[in-house]
Amino acid sequence: MFRSANSRPVVIAAIVLVVFSFLSLSPSGLAKEIPVYGYSVIRSFPHDPTAFTQGLFFKDGYLYESTGHYGQSTIRKVELETGKIVKLRRVPAHVFGEGITEWNGRLIGLTWRNHVGFEWDLVSFERTGQFSYAGEGWGLTHSNSQLIMSDGTSWLRFLDPVTLKEGRRVQVVADGKPVKNLNELEWVDGEVFANIWQTDLIARIDPKDGKVRGWIDLSGLLETVGPVGGNPDVLNGIASDGKGRLFVTGKRWPVLFEITLVTK
Repeated sequence: MFRSANSRPVVIAAIVLVVFSFLSLSPSGLAKEIPVYGYSVIRSFPHDPTAFTQGLFFKDGYLYESTGHYGQSTIRKVELETGKIVKLRRVPAHVFGEGITEWNGRLIGLTWRNHVGFEWDLVSFERTGQFSYAGEGWGLTHSNSQLIMSDGTSWLRFLDPVTLKEGRRVQVVADGKPVKNLNELEWVDGEVFANIWQTDLIARIDPKDGKVRGWIDLSGLLETVGPVGGNPDVLNGIASDGKGRLFVTGKRWPVLFEITLVTK
């Protein structure tokens, strides 16, 4: 999602209040019913501080990233260790780029309000097709058999990876209450990890019934590297290497982090 939110909660009390505003839960109810995970930073890597990160995934040793804003949207292949952009393709200027994922040599990307997505060849970044959908496009990932899409609401859509047609939807809920503003997505060990837009939270979602099985609280993450310049915005961007490493970043963050989860 595109809108800015330059202030970032840095204490758990502040971020938990944001969660309660989404869920209408009491603090004791959240703490008892759904586990909350903190984090430990394993390593940090350079990240383009001008990249308004919309989508992120890891494949064959590289990060693939999409960025947003009209006239500035891109897809890019990035070296993990250096942050160097090794391949870049600009998205048509009249659309606002959103989440991306890959499937069998195709890079598939969404746009925000244009009701259209694009397909590119994963190696050459040459555009190979496009598809349409109703509503907004926000985040995109894939399981072993389906693409999974968020649209800024509390619903996840499941798409056929070949036809890109929607097959089903599931509403994401925590303690029976809808969780809105689902944004960037990543498939991690059978769960859907979802950034909750304008918070420092990631929801761990069961794709079968949409229930939130855990919260990951990343408040204060950017501050762990000390003062940063520029104009960093909200947390957004999750990537897994499929072998236990988890990477996260944010819009216009100068750093990408490898983290491990810690039970609170």
